[in-house]
Amino acid sequence: MKLRSIIVDDSSMQRMAVAQLVNKHPNLALVAQYSNAIEANNGIKNNDIDLIFLDVEMPIINGFDLLESLENPPQVILITGKPDYALKAFDYDVTDYLYKPISSARFEASIKRAVSRHEQSQNLTAEEEYIFVKSNLKKRKVVLNDIKWVEALGDYIKVVTNEGNIVILSTMKSFEKQLPEDKFLRIHKSYIVNLEKVEKFNSKNIEVEGRQVPLSRNKKNELMEALSNV
Repeated sequence: MKLRSIIVDDSSMQRMAVAQLVNKHPNLALVAQYSNAIEANNGIKNNDIDLIFLDVEMPIINGFDLLESLENPPQVILITGKPDYALKAFDYDVTDYLYKPISSARFEASIKRAVSRHEQSQNLTAEEEYIFVKSNLKKRKVVLNDIKWVEALGDYIKVVTNEGNIVILSTMKSFEKQLPEDKFLRIHKSYIVNLEKVEKFNSKNIEVEGRQVPLSRNKKNELMEALSNV
């Protein structure tokens, strides 16, 4: 197994040093290197990334700012020359925290931890699969199987779950990308449903646990096909 990895660091020398460690490791595959958070953000959105080696101290947008901007970040190993950020790192559920200069032994320990976390996530059952969303300035864990449907609210979306509603600043298109295609379907410009929660439907509506959700006319056939594969 190889974790698809990227390096984000404004120092070309530091990127080179980390890249050498990554390229030598049998469990890592280096996908790209970025010198700033803006380029990295675009790269993460357009590629399937498992692990980020992220420098904390970068100009304009630092490492923590980048993590804040990601809706569902992959694993992260923070890299810094200062110990001051260690406590803050725990708030972002990072996999590990490396000090410069990075020793081979310490790097190896970090990768073992990352591989272990990746294997655990791959072995999760459907009930345990989850994503993190940002609501009220806090990261919140949402179990996918608890989601009933997702509803557009202007610049926000409302995630309706077994535990209640969660309002998130996001577009439907962006949030839809976080959901597994075999379990969720966008049935209307303003609605995404959990296919396993659908009880019945007609040409205009879907019933999800006793509630009516509108169905676009051109989505009926796609819905029927998706339900047959659930």
